[in-house]
Amino acid sequence: MSPDIPEKVPVKVDDRTLTLTNLTKVLYPESGVTKAEVIDYYTRIAPVLLPHLADRPLTVRRFPNGVDAPSFFEKNAPGHRPPWVRTATLPVPGSTMDRETIDFVLVEEQATLVWLGNQAALELHVPQWKVGSKDEAYDADLLVFDLDPGAPATIVECCRVAALLRAELEADGLSAYPKTSGRKGMQLYAPIAGATTGATSEYAKRLAVRLEERHPRLVLSRMAKNLRRGKVFVDWSQNNAAKTTVAPYSLRAARLPTVSTPVTWDEIAHCDEEEQLRFTAEDVLERVAEHGDLFADLTTEDTRAPLPE
Repeated sequence: MSPDIPEKVPVKVDDRTLTLTNLTKVLYPESGVTKAEVIDYYTRIAPVLLPHLADRPLTVRRFPNGVDAPSFFEKNAPGHRPPWVRTATLPVPGSTMDRETIDFVLVEEQATLVWLGNQAALELHVPQWKVGSKDEAYDADLLVFDLDPGAPATIVECCRVAALLRAELEADGLSAYPKTSGRKGMQLYAPIAGATTGATSEYAKRLAVRLEERHPRLVLSRMAKNLRRGKVFVDWSQNNAAKTTVAPYSLRAARLPTVSTPVTWDEIAHCDEEEQLRFTAEDVLERVAEHGDLFADLTTEDTRAPLPE
């Protein structure tokens, strides 16, 4: 971006008009990536990203002064949002802010992504359930495992655990889809026919405990950080209704503009170095141009299966 770009730039996205600001601000200092480039990424990735955000209450992590400066999570839709940004008012029992409800943003269109990018909302996080047109919360339609390696374990060990989890899920009639976290670990998803988040959490915990019993030197199902060295923590608790997981294709606040990226099982099987599964925004745009959305099955009904009894 040229340094002589005006501080405020009016743009039109489809039939929406909004004003972008501070486009030359550098949000990733090491690589020099600016807010304009962040907005450009979210604009170009929108066709595959939007289906994974649709009808899911959004939590964002904002970095107004870049990834090296303080950040904050934001759940409540700001009052200055454009009137066309859809929201859902949902109860939040036990809120740390003593609120009974929160107005969550629901991302329905490219313009909303552009608006979020303009707020330096780099990371997009969503739950494993959706809301209906009357702001009613549906049952979970996704099961997720968050694989977190404890040094010196890396994403290479996460791949081994992902393969073990895949076998367990397939034995129960469920399909498994892996993606990188965009940081040091990865997530494994299974599309399910609606189940309560209590049921999904219970089932996910049961699998995690089983894997730890069978592979105690590699897998950990307990959250105690002092036990994680050299192991992969299988975080089953992400299925809790109150928790969120970084969305597919979301940027991450890292040294470089890395992305939480869907990957193939062939890539998982052949991963022996961390760098093989580290993808930046430009890498992901090229991957999508070549392969399409590797997570497309998660947005259809065809792949959904019930949890085992």
